[in-house]
Amino acid sequence: MRHRVTERGTRRSLADRYDPRANAFGCLRLALATGVLVAHAWPIGLAEPSFGASLTLGQSDLGTLSVQGFFVISGFLVAGSALRLSPGRFAWHRVLRTLPGLWVCLLVTALVIAPLVSLFERGTLTGFWTHSEGPLRYLAVNWLGAMEQYPISGLLADTPYGRVVGGPSAFDGSLWSLRYEFACYTVVALLAATAVLHRAFRFVVALTVGAYLLILNDLLSVANWTDRPPQRGAIGPLPLVGSFAADWALYLGFLFLLGACARRYAHRLPMTAGLALLAALVMVTSARVGGFFAVGLPAFAYLVLYLAVALPRTLHGIGRRRDYSYGIYIYAFPVQQVVALLGGADHGLPTYVLLSLLGTLLLAVPSWHLVEEPALRLRGWLATPSAGVTPRPPAAPGSLPVPLRQPAAVGSAR
Repeated sequence: MRHRVTERGTRRSLADRYDPRANAFGCLRLALATGVLVAHAWPIGLAEPSFGASLTLGQSDLGTLSVQGFFVISGFLVAGSALRLSPGRFAWHRVLRTLPGLWVCLLVTALVIAPLVSLFERGTLTGFWTHSEGPLRYLAVNWLGAMEQYPISGLLADTPYGRVVGGPSAFDGSLWSLRYEFACYTVVALLAATAVLHRAFRFVVALTVGAYLLILNDLLSVANWTDRPPQRGAIGPLPLVGSFAADWALYLGFLFLLGACARRYAHRLPMTAGLALLAALVMVTSARVGGFFAVGLPAFAYLVLYLAVALPRTLHGIGRRRDYSYGIYIYAFPVQQVVALLGGADHGLPTYVLLSLLGTLLLAVPSWHLVEEPALRLRGWLATPSAGVTPRPPAAPGSLPVPLRQPAAVGSAR
């Protein structure tokens, strides 16, 4: 890829520095996925708030920030995919990248992990299959990522996290955010199908600005600037995907739109070490003073994109041929629940995190090689390229919906 170079010989815009085949997005996805696993170690294993909550005065934490970083990356990569592919082909790629891995994860959780948990907790499967929130209902209501049921058959009530919520707890709480990711994909597909994405992208910019104005209004609505954004109730329920929390839809949607705008206007976006340092200072200051969700998040989005093009080239190969980040996201939570149930957290936090990571990799690695990668080989099936367009193969397996923060009360949620 030929880069435009300034008179001083320094690449300064995002377009100048971004190479679709040589970037650190894969490395960042893997780091963010691991960040969510580590963040969950506190609430799932120790019944304590996620790491980082106290450092930000309760405004955020490692798990939440990892989630938000994924939406920035997703917006950037998905917008690039939608600009390159026909709407039908774009939708087909998104389906292949997300649903097969999710379906196998749901089956493993409901039909393998949950029965073993029942045998361990109760010594029997009596009542397991016929429970009002049994495994078959878990599969039926969550099959398209709606995640309308998290517990299975009343299990996991006597884990550290179960004692916090006061009853049966989630088997895979991280999957709560899939509906938001899928909603973003749907919006992008509609914008591409109506040619807005290609011919009237200023409308997308207007959506981004409008979302940010609502965020600024939230900042003026909270009692203290160190509060989290106010909850706005639910949007929905919508067919197939259930209901959305209005506050999460706004903030995750905003970050996704920021990533999309950065992709479209990469040639106008300065990407320098000086601006990255300024963004880091804004993040740290807002985390310690207040207003993080209104000021720190845009700065964080800039840092994510900067790291993707500025990290050493030795890291560019991570996640390009073997992208385990999605598998880590979808399997970490149930593995951490099981490790905690077996007493793994009793041996200290480092041991618990290590056991959780090893157990997660035992499922994430086969997920990639046996499910996700074979599904991606079908990208050329059914959908055909737009007339006169020869789409370039993606530089990486594609942006992921991972890893996202778990439902309320996990990871220092409100």
